[in-house]
Amino acid sequence: MAQDLPEDLRLMLDTVRRFVVQDLAPISRQVEDEDRIPEEIVQKFRDLGLFGLAIPEEYGGLGLSTLGEIMVYEELAKVNACFRTRISTSNGIGSMGILMDGTEDQKRYYLPRIASGEWTAAFALTEPGAGSDAANLATTAEPDGDCWRLNGRKHFITNGDCAHVFTVIALTDKAKGARGGISAFIVEKDAPGFSLGVYENKLGVRGTHTVELIFDDCRLPGDRVIGGEAMIGQGFKTAMRVLDKGRLAIGAASVGAAQKLLDMSLEYAKQRVQFGRPIGQFQMIQAMLADMATEVFAGRQMLYEAARLRDQKRPINREAAMVKLFCTEMVGRVADKAVQIHGGMGYMKDLPVEMFYRDVRLYRIYEGTSEIQRLVIARDLLKD
Repeated sequence: MAQDLPEDLRLMLDTVRRFVVQDLAPISRQVEDEDRIPEEIVQKFRDLGLFGLAIPEEYGGLGLSTLGEIMVYEELAKVNACFRTRISTSNGIGSMGILMDGTEDQKRYYLPRIASGEWTAAFALTEPGAGSDAANLATTAEPDGDCWRLNGRKHFITNGDCAHVFTVIALTDKAKGARGGISAFIVEKDAPGFSLGVYENKLGVRGTHTVELIFDDCRLPGDRVIGGEAMIGQGFKTAMRVLDKGRLAIGAASVGAAQKLLDMSLEYAKQRVQFGRPIGQFQMIQAMLADMATEVFAGRQMLYEAARLRDQKRPINREAAMVKLFCTEMVGRVADKAVQIHGGMGYMKDLPVEMFYRDVRLYRIYEGTSEIQRLVIARDLLKD
């Protein structure tokens, strides 16, 4: 695979691998314990251009292909889930609505700030009463003269505490709902009537935070609809297109974590001695390792193929759902086997296996649960 990649992408991946080994791995446990990524590491993200991986060069980003972007995510996911998460909303769900559907003025104002890492972008769709039921939003946006007034709450918003700009999906016509009654808005953190609510206490992915967003007669200028007046009512389509790409990012995180779990399990199986020989010589351990390696290989091929299709400008609604479904379920199985191979030590915080075990459980839930992915795939199949 490596020899088929453009030279600039190979160099980028080499740089990211060194960054992971030299800068991220040594502080992974510190980040886990403190639930905080040090600011000097965030600055290194900026210096390496990691906040602008997916943003075109004309707007200040690196302009990587989808394949290149997900390969970077794969490397970052091999050390601690929070590091990829910190940059992924700015490259994906937080900025892609503006990039895909925004006006030229919106792109030129917001994307360079996001690409440089000056501003972090986040995506606000999920609500307390409308988790997987994304079409049943309660957050409303109503015209108010030459402005808009937003009211409602969003929760589980990744990077919501450090974000400067949000893509917010809100109901603009209750009668139409998802068929022309939902719009996407750009909300800056200092907008009147906007505030942060509860900081949610998660099982894993410590180091980055999810928070509640509160809109209490939040006033926005009239030009904050993504895409302008012509896109009023088209926000549900924008959100779904954004999520297609986001699902590939979660697939990449799953593949990277699964590869690291396999690598750690292989090393442990060679070193851990029981009954007078390394446990890797026992067939039951070998069977688990073989299954893990096979699943990682299958997930990676699905992921790379879907990324190539997107780079070819082909629709990937079904493929993105398949990647999200398979890869997130796959890494759960791999993590479980890794804990089993490590035995009691796999359950201890002394080794990173238990951290990966907790972190990857989220992947089957956010950006569309496994059950939602199955519905998306089935509906697309039946439509054909």
